Amino acid sequence: MLLRRNSWNLLPALLGALVLSLTTSRVGSEREKHRGSQTYPIIKTNLPHFSYRSGEVRQITPTRNISSLLDNLLKGYDQKLRPSFGGEPTTVEIDIEVRSMGQISEMDMTYSMDCYFRQSWVDERLALSHLDEAFTLSLAVLDKLWMPDTFIYNGKQSYVHLITTPNKFIRLYRNGRILYSSRLTINANCPMNLNNFPMDTQRCPLKLGSSVAYTTRDVMYRWNEDRRIVIAPDLMLSQFDLIATPSGFENTTRRAGEFSTLLASFYLQRHMGNFLIQVYGPCMLLVVLSWVSFWLNREATSDRISLGITTVLTMTFLGLEARKDLPKVSYSTALDLFVWLSYGFIFATIIEFAFVHIFTKVGSGEVYLTEREDKEEEEEEEAKTVVACTVLSLGLRESNLIKSGPNGVGNLPRASPLPWRPALPPGSAAGSTSIPGPPWSSLSNLTQLCRRRSRQHLRHSCCSPTDAAVEQQQQQQEQQQQQEGGTSRLKVEQMNSVSHIDEVSRVLFPVSFLCINLVYWYTYLSYTR
Repeated sequence: MLLRRNSWNLLPALLGALVLSLTTSRVGSEREKHRGSQTYPIIKTNLPHFSYRSGEVRQITPTRNISSLLDNLLKGYDQKLRPSFGGEPTTVEIDIEVRSMGQISEMDMTYSMDCYFRQSWVDERLALSHLDEAFTLSLAVLDKLWMPDTFIYNGKQSYVHLITTPNKFIRLYRNGRILYSSRLTINANCPMNLNNFPMDTQRCPLKLGSSVAYTTRDVMYRWNEDRRIVIAPDLMLSQFDLIATPSGFENTTRRAGEFSTLLASFYLQRHMGNFLIQVYGPCMLLVVLSWVSFWLNREATSDRISLGITTVLTMTFLGLEARKDLPKVSYSTALDLFVWLSYGFIFATIIEFAFVHIFTKVGSGEVYLTEREDKEEEEEEEAKTVVACTVLSLGLRESNLIKSGPNGVGNLPRASPLPWRPALPPGSAAGSTSIPGPPWSSLSNLTQLCRRRSRQHLRHSCCSPTDAAVEQQQQQQEQQQQQEGGTSRLKVEQMNSVSHIDEVSRVLFPVSFLCINLVYWYTYLSYTR
């Protein structure tokens, strides 16, 4: 009874919610119907695409049209057949822009360069007459196009740069001309003639053309007349100057037929600064240093020999060092000739000293005595003799050791000691016979010397003026004979005199070396020019 009463109470609320939902859905359907009936205008005008290039505004052809045109062109395109197949030969024009040149090796006789290698040819199958300008193609198109099989005849380990992407470029013109450019590093052979090294000029060739696939009936190679070989203005080499780059073309005949080839030459003139500093300058200084021996004493044997041997060894080291970076060729270079000339002059100074030593008239050895020193020694010995005689006579008189003989001449006992004895060197025995001293170190010699001096003194004191004049004249004659004939004193001085061979060599060697240098440099420099 209670449940039935509650259900009658909820019935009005349910009816109200149903009416509200029906009203809301009707309003939403009317709004959608009104929105669907409203229309907006559609703009069908194609907006043009423009580009700004070289100061002019040009309309860009839509990319979709270019892609469709290329697809249509390549549908019937056969990349295995060359352009104008069966007709005139295809002409391939080539030009090279050299950006830098790498190492030029005399050991391997090779050279390398970094360049932009450009090839251009006309393919009528790709002509697009309604295009206003050329456009660049993707590298993927290269695999679908015909390309000439160009290669370098004297190349070694050449390659295309691949960082960061393959350095290639292809452009298509409206008349069907294709420009294909790639960045290459070319390492090629360079036969060198080193007869004039280091004053030489080398010619490094570059030969390129078609392989065995296409003869002159199919492909002809020609240089681009507008460019040919272009050298970058900032190109610099460490050891060479690039002075000329002539080019040409020729046909090469082989077993498979006649092939078209292109030729280019790079003329490289070597710098001499490095060799002047490291080889030529030191060689000249060593030759001049060897001439110092002409001013040394002829008895200075060890000094002159050691100087000559030192310069010869140094010259040998320089000669070996100069050929370290050169190939082992069978002929001599200009640098080898100069080294051998310098070596010959240094060796000639040693031979010259041998002749000086042979023609030395008096003795040998390093004796450095002069006439003044000889006089001083004689005076010193004379003074010592006078003092010894005086001391001996006084000492004997005071000790009554002298006894008168029948002739009035005193006699000395054999056991009498000398009043003067030379000092013994340390460590020597008292009875040693090798004690240095004057010639009158023994008692008998001193006695005879004193008697001789006393007789001369008595004779000089008792002689007449006539006898004194005669004796003075005899002394003058003896001095003149000593000056003309030469005594031992003058002979000692003559041993240290200057050799005539040395005097001639002081002039002959520098003059001859200067003349040979003038002929050497004039010959090679004029030949190089």
